[in-house]
Amino acid sequence: MKSPIRLPFRADGPFLCRYAALATLGLAVTPALLAAPLRSPWDGKPVAATGSAYPCPALPHLTPDLVTDGFYRLDDPTHSIIDPVRQEAYRKSSGKVKEVGMAIVRAADDYRTSGSRQAAQCATSRIVTMAQDGSLSGKMSSSQAYYVQGWVVGAIAIAYLKVRETGDATPEQNAVIAKWLHRVGGETRDWYDGHTKKDGGKGNNHLYWAGVELAAIGVAADNQSDFNWAMATYDNGVDQIRPDGTLPLEMARGSKALHYHLYALAPLVLLAEFGEANHLDLYTHAKGAIHRLADVSVAGLHDPALFEKATGVKQEVPTVVTGDQIGWAPPYVRRFPNAELTRLIQAAPSLSVYYLGGLPPA
Repeated sequence: MKSPIRLPFRADGPFLCRYAALATLGLAVTPALLAAPLRSPWDGKPVAATGSAYPCPALPHLTPDLVTDGFYRLDDPTHSIIDPVRQEAYRKSSGKVKEVGMAIVRAADDYRTSGSRQAAQCATSRIVTMAQDGSLSGKMSSSQAYYVQGWVVGAIAIAYLKVRETGDATPEQNAVIAKWLHRVGGETRDWYDGHTKKDGGKGNNHLYWAGVELAAIGVAADNQSDFNWAMATYDNGVDQIRPDGTLPLEMARGSKALHYHLYALAPLVLLAEFGEANHLDLYTHAKGAIHRLADVSVAGLHDPALFEKATGVKQEVPTVVTGDQIGWAPPYVRRFPNAELTRLIQAAPSLSVYYLGGLPPA
């Protein structure tokens, strides 16, 4: 598979549409690449529908605006020490939003795993309601509010991609969903474009998670500009990977440096999978730098010495490895066999990652 032609990443405004230069390559290349509908890693993988029952109680309606704030101590430059008071305020202000999104993700995954048409219909009807309400498409009160907006709407966009081939949504409902998702995606793009510019064009894990949101939205709305923005966030991330496989902005997170390397790796892998679904070999970008990140992050679960030496503090290492650490691994290990990753996958009690839209691509 050939790698896509990449244009330079720009930090002085909206992310560059990297594939614009393809128009200069001639008609033999451009139409096929640009005209085909965007695809997700779940497209073209039919599910055998069943009549399994699925309860679908009404969910709270979410307003357009979101008021919430972060939960780390304000005097901690590493953003790794939780403030219990701020954490409780965050839980109360964002909990309902997250619960609604999680319910939609669970329904979509139940359809993918059990075939329950009722589960697919449940996910679809709930997404339609959020789109009609304009949920989370209004004013965000803080950086943390933008993060929650992106995580939840990105997860819901992926849930939509998991069930859209059932045809449960009418053309009119699909149009409403696409319009809503694109609107939220536009808010994400505008906020990160301005924020990343202030940071010298470099982004940490938050930018890559926003990329997952925009990749899913780009495919759901068949919007090439949103999708290209997402692909550029992948470049931003892997271009920062150092020869030893580490990310400088995640290494600055003190006792959570290992945690945030794995947390950054997850969206990068899913972005690469969205690329693969659209004939873009992102895994080879920057001489395959993402593989160095995967290797050092997984090794850190067994021996965090590299992270502890670099940060000067003991790392938080999970006693049980779950989807929170390796939910990205199933599609990765299918392309790049790894005995240790396979063992971790088989031993994990769950591989679901809410902000990745639940279970990984099969």
